[in-house]
Amino acid sequence: MVREDIRNIAIIAHVDHGKTTLVDALLHQSGIFRDNQEVVERVMDSGDLERERGITILAKNTSLTYEDYKINILDTPGHADFGGEVERALEMANGVLLVVDAYEGCMPQTRFVLKKALDLNLTPVIVINKVDRPNGRPTEVVDEVLELLLDLGASDEQLDSPVVFCSAREGWASLDASVPGTDMKPLFRTIIDAIPAPVGDPEGDLQLLVSNIDYDAYTGRIAVGRIDRGAIKVGDNCVVCRKDGTTSGIRISNLYVFRNMARVPVEGASAGEIVAISGLKDINIGETVCDPQNIEPLPFVAIDEPVLSMTFTVNKSPFAGKDGEYVTSRHLRDRLFRELESNISLRVEETDSPDSFVVSGRGELHLSVLIEEMRRGGYEFAVTSPKVITKIVNGQVWEPYESLFVDLPDEYTGVLIEGAAARKAELLNMTPTQGGYTRVEFLIPARGLIGYRSQLMTETRGTAVLNHIFDSFKPFKGEISHRSRGSLIAHETGEAVAYGLHAAQERGALFIGPGTEVYEGMIVGESSRGEDIPVNVCKRKHATNMRSAAADEALRLTPPKVLSLEECLEFIADDELVEVTPKNIRMRKDILDAGLRAKANYAASKARQ
Repeated sequence: MVREDIRNIAIIAHVDHGKTTLVDALLHQSGIFRDNQEVVERVMDSGDLERERGITILAKNTSLTYEDYKINILDTPGHADFGGEVERALEMANGVLLVVDAYEGCMPQTRFVLKKALDLNLTPVIVINKVDRPNGRPTEVVDEVLELLLDLGASDEQLDSPVVFCSAREGWASLDASVPGTDMKPLFRTIIDAIPAPVGDPEGDLQLLVSNIDYDAYTGRIAVGRIDRGAIKVGDNCVVCRKDGTTSGIRISNLYVFRNMARVPVEGASAGEIVAISGLKDINIGETVCDPQNIEPLPFVAIDEPVLSMTFTVNKSPFAGKDGEYVTSRHLRDRLFRELESNISLRVEETDSPDSFVVSGRGELHLSVLIEEMRRGGYEFAVTSPKVITKIVNGQVWEPYESLFVDLPDEYTGVLIEGAAARKAELLNMTPTQGGYTRVEFLIPARGLIGYRSQLMTETRGTAVLNHIFDSFKPFKGEISHRSRGSLIAHETGEAVAYGLHAAQERGALFIGPGTEVYEGMIVGESSRGEDIPVNVCKRKHATNMRSAAADEALRLTPPKVLSLEECLEFIADDELVEVTPKNIRMRKDILDAGLRAKANYAASKARQ
C-alpha cells in the first residue's frame, strides 16, 4: 500500500550551503508558527555548540503540513566529520533535497552525501540555493550537479531529477533561474510531485528500524525510526532484534509522531510513518523492532570507519579537581560509553590502564565537539594529540588519505602548493574560479591535515577556505614534520607576572597573560626555536632601595595568542597533553618534572639509534 498522504525527505548539503536556513523557510511558510511568535534563526540548530559554530552537528526530525500532505523532514549535518548522522538519517527517507550553493557549486560533502543517497536508491530533488548572490552561477552549477550524478552512476530516473532555484534567506523558490519567486510553493509542489510516497503493508507483521536515539529527562531513551511494515500501537508486545543476533521482548508504553517542532503522543501508527518510542532502556541504533510472531530484522546501513584516534585520560595535573565535578576514571568511562549509544561513528576502547581510553572518530571536529560537550557537562580530563588509524594490508602499513579542496586568492597558490607538498600532498587539479580565486584539489594523508588549517590561515591572511573528506586507505607515505617549533614550558608553579612574561616573550609567542595560574611543565607559549625552552613566567623584579632611570617605565607585553580547543589539539606534540576542565583549557608536558623529562627524552633518542 502507498501512503500518499506522507512524504519523508532528508535535506543534505555541503556545510554552509544554506540547508538549515531552507528548513526555516519551509517551516515558516507552512504556517506552524503564529504571526506574532518570536522564532530564532536556524530553529533546527537547537544545541549551544551548533548555534555558536554555525553548523549542524546532530540530525533532527521535524514535520510540517502542506495542503493535505504531511512532510517529515530530516535536517542533517553538512560537515564530513558527522557523516554518520547523515547515513542513518537517510534510512528513514524516501527522497532527498540536495542543496547546492549557486556560487560554490559541488563541494566534497556534496559528492559524499549524494553517493550515500544514490546507493540507497533515494530520489533526489536538486535545490540550487543562494541564487540571489551577485556572483551566483546557477545554470553552471546545475550542469556540475548533473555531471556529478553521472560520475556516481545514477540511474536514468535519478538523472531526470527536477531542479528548483531558491533563496532560502529571502524565502522564495522558482523553477526558472532568471525569474525570482515570491514564496516556497514551487518547492513544496516539487516535493509532493517528485518524492515517492512511502510504501508498506499496514496489515503485515511489524518491522521498524531504529535509526536515531534521543533522550528525555522524564521518559529516558527514545528510539526513532520509520515503520517499514505493519502497524504499532501503545501496549503492543514486540521483540527487539539486536545487532549481535540476540532478541529480547519489550512493551510499547509511549508512542509519538513528529508534528511541527514537537513530538506528539499517539495511540498508533502504520507503515510509512516516522515514529518515536520511549521507555526502552537498552535499545540501540541499527536494531529492529519486530512482531513476536515474525522476527525478521532489517539490514542497517554500513557506517564508515573512524580515521583518527586520541587517548582520553584522567587529569593528573597539579590543578586537578579544582574545576570539574566529574574527575574520576569511573565518571570518564561511563560518559564515553554512554556517548556510544547515540554517536554511532565513535569507537571507545579500554587500555591496559584503568585511567585511559582510546577514542576514535571521523575527524578532529568530531572528537573536539565531544570534548567540548563533556567539559561543559562538568567533566575534567586530559587528551593526547590526534593519531591516524592505520591498517596492515599484505604486510604493508596503509593509512587514510583525504581529498582536500582549497579555495584561495590566486597570489597564494604558490604558498599553498609548497606547504601541501611538505605534508606529502599530491596535486590533482587547479581550476580558476570567479573574482581572482583558484580552487586547488589535493590527495593528502590524513596526518598531513593535522595542524595545517591554522598554518594556511596564517600564510594566506585568513582568505583560504579548506574542505576535506575521506578518500581511501593507501600505503604509508613516510614521515611528516608536524611542528617546526618547540614549546615554552613553565619552570615553576605560581602566578604569571608581567616581569617574568616580559622576559619570556623574547623566546617566542606567549599563550597566557599576567595573573594566569601556572604549574611546572605547563606549556605557556610557542618557542622561536625547534626545541623546548623552559621559562620562568612567575619571576618578579627584586625590590631594592636604588632607582634606575628606567625604573618607572611600564613593561610592554605583546597580547597573548589565545588558542581554541581545536588549535590546542593541533599544536601539541606526541609528548604533550591538552588538559580540559569546565573553566580552563591548558596544554602541558606529559612528564611535568624537567629532570625526569630530560631522562625520558635521552632514553627515547638512544632507543631510536
